[in-house]
Amino acid sequence: MKIERPKSKQPIPENAKKVFKGVLFDVYQWEQNLFNGTKTIFEKAKRPDTVVIFPILPDGRILLLEQEQPGRIPSFDTPGGRIEEGEDVLSAAKREMLEETGYEAEKFILLDAQQPINKVDWAVYTFIAKGLRKVGEINPDAGEKIKLYPVNFDKLLDTVTAENFYSPEPMIKFLEVKYNSEKRKELEELFKPLA
Repeated sequence: MKIERPKSKQPIPENAKKVFKGVLFDVYQWEQNLFNGTKTIFEKAKRPDTVVIFPILPDGRILLLEQEQPGRIPSFDTPGGRIEEGEDVLSAAKREMLEETGYEAEKFILLDAQQPINKVDWAVYTFIAKGLRKVGEINPDAGEKIKLYPVNFDKLLDTVTAENFYSPEPMIKFLEVKYNSEKRKELEELFKPLA
């Protein structure tokens, strides 16, 4: 599956200079011409792209996570995480789902790909995974405590749009679905398990 990286609405220009290298974020700056003929310094952060996965169990329930991480209040989330350097998007989705759920999937469907924040060069790829089979145990990173939280479609909509859901990227799509019956039917169809 060839997956195009979504374009930023404000790309980092080629002449930008990296002024900070962090563990997760790098910061770039460049001189920008303004409409009145003056110049100023613009800047933008860059971070590794991430994957978000909605795994569908054979009984139709969706696997979410109850998750804790140091310095973060406990929350609900989807399996997912950073794409490692040199890793392709789909391989990252498969790896993250296996690590955080112990499941593999027969089919991955790209639901969405976006750069959700203008001032951060960061793409988020959202997948639906179907045809799940349990192949191992949860193997979280050292900074994660994870418990599987399977939900039906109605509970999914309530959980993803709640205040204690950690990943905001899919929230807008799910809010639209929650209040638009046509969009809901479309998404319910996508979330059906493999026959």
